[in-house]
Amino acid sequence: MSDFNEFDQQGSVPNRDTGSIISHAFEMYKGVILYAVVTMIIYFIGDFLLQAITGFNSYSGFSDFRDFDGDYTNYSYWNKPGFSLYYTFSSLYGVLLSPLYVGIIYITNKFNTKIPIEFSDLFIGYRQNLGNILLYSLIVHIILWISLIMCIIPLFFVFPLFLLGYPILLFENSSAIDALSKTYNIAKDNYGVFLGTAFLGLIISAAGILLCCIGIIFTLPFIMVVMYSTYCAYLGKPRQITYK
Repeated sequence: MSDFNEFDQQGSVPNRDTGSIISHAFEMYKGVILYAVVTMIIYFIGDFLLQAITGFNSYSGFSDFRDFDGDYTNYSYWNKPGFSLYYTFSSLYGVLLSPLYVGIIYITNKFNTKIPIEFSDLFIGYRQNLGNILLYSLIVHIILWISLIMCIIPLFFVFPLFLLGYPILLFENSSAIDALSKTYNIAKDNYGVFLGTAFLGLIISAAGILLCCIGIIFTLPFIMVVMYSTYCAYLGKPRQITYK
């Protein structure tokens, strides 16, 4: 059973602008990066197994491009063998791992509150509001997937609307529908800041690809910390969840 801790409200809160939120997220990320890396290792181990099962190799893009010798008119990533099966299972896998992403947010709040972090904190999403976290993640995955296949660009405009969902589910123990409604309403009223924050957060999260691709393990979870910092900016620093 969980409750909110009333007595310890120390910790930093960013201003309601993109620069302040991203700066705050950087400061938080430095303190939780090891847990973020563990999450990514878990993700990539599962992803590797999925690709072995489906026969799809998403990491062969660079060799594929070399094979076309500069003429990419006949290249279609979507038609690669095993693509549909892999991305179906990969999406479901992403939903099942979403409580781990919530765990990163929880750990970030403990770091911000200066409370000792335990490794088991990473799995709080599997103990706290699990059903709603999975349902919310499934709905968002479907919406973002539809946005992705619409020439990719709409994804960047839709994603900011869901920036607060996971923190709301964790810290407010809300239902999936309430979390969707609340994050949408706040984001649409502050869309400029949310768009800039989400865009920079995604760019920084993807920057690890430039570091021989392996760097993505260290950068990809950054967007989860951006979600936390945005929550702090617009809804205040959350009280720390404790278990009885």
